Amino acid sequence: MRRVLFLFLMAAVAAPAQEIHQSIDWAKLAAKAVESVDVNLDANLLSLTAKFLSGDKPEEAKLKQAVGNIKGIYVKSLTFEKEGEYSMADVDKIRALLKPPQWSKVVDIQSKKGGDNAGVFMRIEGDQIRGMVVLAFEPKELTVVNIVGTVDPDFIREFGGKLGIPKIELEKKSPKR
Repeated sequence: MRRVLFLFLMAAVAAPAQEIHQSIDWAKLAAKAVESVDVNLDANLLSLTAKFLSGDKPEEAKLKQAVGNIKGIYVKSLTFEKEGEYSMADVDKIRALLKPPQWSKVVDIQSKKGGDNAGVFMRIEGDQIRGMVVLAFEPKELTVVNIVGTVDPDFIREFGGKLGIPKIELEKKSPKR
């Protein structure tokens, strides 16, 4: 599950969004959790981080520009001791915030045997991605990643395999003979 989340989190660098994480009653859910992860990187903190990158080195300059367009990265992840400590109604409340026409579901992973479930939602305006949310859950874990800001999707292609960003294959490979 964490590997899937990492992949989508890094891919989500390409997105700006309404801050969905603010519309969820995290306190109610966290009260039942044995572990809670709360990452809040707002525009000010991201701007400060970008100052450590050099504008003289081409790779760092591109990264600095990308970070400069991100308004926030928010991750909320809860781990529960037992199954059933959060309900599908809780998940459905989150999904209800991610409905068309503002949001489009681009990935949907469902397990009928209590395994990993995930959805990736994008908010697209014109030809730009204006938001991305990753919702991932399994019987004892619930995670929402919300990226706010604008980044050119070509950034993902260029930096895939570098800086800890996974390489995402966009072309179909021919089977080996």
